Amino acid sequence: MRTYLLSRLAQLFPVVFGVVTIVFLLLHLIPGDPVEIMLGESAVAAQKEELRRELKLDRPVAAQYVEFLGGLATGDLGVSFRSREPVLREILSRFPATLLLAAASLLVAVLIAVPLGILSAMRQHSLLDHLSAFLAMLGLSMPNFWLGPLLILIFSIRLGLFPVAGFGTSRHLVLPALTMGTGMAAILMRMLRSSLLEEIRQEYVRVAAAKGLSRRATVLRHALKNSAIPVLTVLGLQFGALLSGSIITETIFSWPGIGRLMVQAIDARDYPLVQGCVLFIALCTVAVNLATDLLYSRLDPRIRYG
Repeated sequence: MRTYLLSRLAQLFPVVFGVVTIVFLLLHLIPGDPVEIMLGESAVAAQKEELRRELKLDRPVAAQYVEFLGGLATGDLGVSFRSREPVLREILSRFPATLLLAAASLLVAVLIAVPLGILSAMRQHSLLDHLSAFLAMLGLSMPNFWLGPLLILIFSIRLGLFPVAGFGTSRHLVLPALTMGTGMAAILMRMLRSSLLEEIRQEYVRVAAAKGLSRRATVLRHALKNSAIPVLTVLGLQFGALLSGSIITETIFSWPGIGRLMVQAIDARDYPLVQGCVLFIALCTVAVNLATDLLYSRLDPRIRYG
């Protein structure tokens, strides 16, 4: 286990290095000058040059990159161009909102996927199975940027059940969580159904049934645990996708999380803040995937890491 953990941690550095390098280069290649955005086109040249020196944008890109990597080595993500606050402080102040939205979306996905996945496997080729397959296909075909406004139109504008946007109460959380959790529920539901059907055909399940256990008890007590292993893999990957996918959802619902912060930073060409947000999301995704791998051996004694 220790060897495997060290190996995975060693793989983390190239991933992080690649992510920050690509983001750094893209930010400096896209059109838009942070100085002109901050001061406006009416500012005189002297003001622009002074601000450019203050932000260290007058230096060559290579020198800026080396300084950025040096800051990362010491845990310094820099200072936001716009707010002049440390980037890490801004990200950490928004992280609880993003984590709350991701956890709520995950809960929505599990509450939908687990019952439907189990029932679909136990009643294969039934009307419920076909209906679940249709709902899963429907959920996968609706992107967040389309589903979010649709939910707002139905449940906020037409029915008035939930607020259009904002943050502060549980009612504000419902529509964003449904928007992000629907697609994930579709993936988990089909994965759980497929995994359960495979486990039901195994010899140990037949033995349990031969001993007098009902089909329901056999599935829930024996097959479900082993079926959870591949589902857990998808769950870990999807949680990382929830963090990155929150960019669109948080923007639609004005949710004050890291995703919305990143969009605002991109609009302002706030290089340090964009780089910090991307790096933070990448680290969270890698950490969740690593934790998922380490949980394998807890779920299945057959799985061991050397």
